[in-house]
Amino acid sequence: MQSAYDTGMSGPVSEIAIVDTFTKLIFGEEDAFSASEELIIQAFRLVDHSVSRDSYTEMGNYLKALGVAEMIRLVTRVQVCLTGGLRAVATMQKQTILDRRAH
Repeated sequence: MQSAYDTGMSGPVSEIAIVDTFTKLIFGEEDAFSASEELIIQAFRLVDHSVSRDSYTEMGNYLKALGVAEMIRLVTRVQVCLTGGLRAVATMQKQTILDRRAH
């Protein structure tokens, strides 16, 4: 896995960077993702298995459908994944499974 640091900044990937990347996915601006945005998308795929094989367009549609509280939790999980490494990913995967509602 690549570094958890934004390649254009000197610190960890911020919540704003994650939200900006999600906004690009939502609005279909997928032609110009930076290396740090691609890293955020990889982390998104890791923490939410329902998008692990989705196209960028499908990921954007998924994000559009989220409520505010769900989006906040997702941003937090992505940030933890990026700063915490593989141990955090395993924890996030367990929480993702437990957070799912029965249909």
